[in-house]
Amino acid sequence: MKKYIMPMMMFAVFEAVAITLWLAKGNLFYLFNFTYIGASVALGVGLFIQGNRNARRVTQLLVGLYMLVYLGLISNENMQIEGFWYYLFTGVFEAATIHYAVAKIFGPLLFGRGWCGYACWTAMVLDFLPYKVPRHPRRKGLGPIRYLTFAVSLAFVSALFLAHVGNIERIMFWAFVVGNATYYAVGIALAYAFEDNRAFCKYVCPITVFLKPMSYYSLIRITCDHDKCIECGKCRRACPMDVDMLDDSRNRVNGTECILCMECVRNCPRKAL
Repeated sequence: MKKYIMPMMMFAVFEAVAITLWLAKGNLFYLFNFTYIGASVALGVGLFIQGNRNARRVTQLLVGLYMLVYLGLISNENMQIEGFWYYLFTGVFEAATIHYAVAKIFGPLLFGRGWCGYACWTAMVLDFLPYKVPRHPRRKGLGPIRYLTFAVSLAFVSALFLAHVGNIERIMFWAFVVGNATYYAVGIALAYAFEDNRAFCKYVCPITVFLKPMSYYSLIRITCDHDKCIECGKCRRACPMDVDMLDDSRNRVNGTECILCMECVRNCPRKAL
C-alpha cells in the first residue's frame, strides 16, 4: 500500500477542502464537488502508479467534462476567468472564485500546474491532437500574449459593471460558451500552426498569469537522481512544455511550466526522475 500514499494524500487534501467548504457555506454541493474531483485525481495518480498509459487522460476527461458540461453548460456557471472576475466584483465567494482559489491561486503552492495537466477542459481537447511532443523549440517573444488576454477578460467584465448592464448572469453564461469556442478554435489553430498541442497553453492562456508565480514554490515537483541519470535526453524530448527537468533548481528553464504530466518519468530508461 505504500506506493499508493500519494493518491491517498491527494484525495485527503481535496476531501479536507470539500468538508471545510460544506461546513462553512452550508451547501452540500461543495462536499460532492471536491470529493468527486479529489477521487478523480487520486484515480489518475493510482492508475499511473500501476503503469496505465492513459492514467492522466482518465482524470482529464472525468474532471474536464464535469466542469465543462455539468458546471458550465448545465448549471450555467462561468468557470472561465470572466466568471472569476464576475463573482469577485459582486463580492461573492462562490463557484468560480472558489474554483480559482483552490485550483489556480493557492493550490499551485502544493501541486504546481497540475490543473493544466489533469483538469483543464481546454487542454483536454488539445491533448487529442497529433503534436503531443513539440516539433520545434519554443517560440520566443510570444509569452506576453497571455497578459493581453488576461487584461481583455478583466476589461470585458469591468465594462459590464461600469455600464450597469442588466442580466449580467445570462451574459456570463454566453461568455462561457463563446469563450470556450474561441479557446478551442485558437488552440487547435495554434497547435497545427506550431506543430505543438500545448502552444495555446504556452503563449495565450490567461490563467497562467495566476498559475506561473505560485507554481514556482510548488511542493510537488519533478526532480532528478543524478546518480542514475545518463543524460540520454529522452525526458527533455518527451516534455510537452519544454521543461529542463534535469535541473533541480526552481530557476530551471520553463520551471513554472511543468504540468506534472509525468511523460519525462515514463520515458526515463533509468527511472532517474
